Amino acid sequence: QVRLVESGGGLAQAGASLTISCAASGRPFDTYALGWFRQAPGKEREFVAAINWSGASTRYADFVKGRFTISRDNAKSTGYLQMNVLAPDDTAVYYCAATGLALITVKDFEYDYWGQGTQVTVSS
Repeated sequence: QVRLVESGGGLAQAGASLTISCAASGRPFDTYALGWFRQAPGKEREFVAAINWSGASTRYADFVKGRFTISRDNAKSTGYLQMNVLAPDDTAVYYCAATGLALITVKDFEYDYWGQGTQVTVSS
């Protein structure tokens, strides 16, 4: 079992930066890959970024490339999503998820554990 708790969301102005965190407990942190997804009001949940167990491999959705950076600190059992140059379209609930797959996946149904989400609101 893995328990994930997101934090760090809030209100930001367009162009600003924000870093959200995902604290994990339960199964050893370095045994699973992490993903970040988001869901805006009235829209389906979408993939944002993922990182493998060691942090050596990452993948991003096209709409965040160059703006967002995913990372993890296995010693702290915490994952991060640094978001730069935020835009109103980035407004959503951001979810952290964990998968036991060896390879990074962008498919939400391949993630076994989910956090409760953290709200990010970007004003124009």
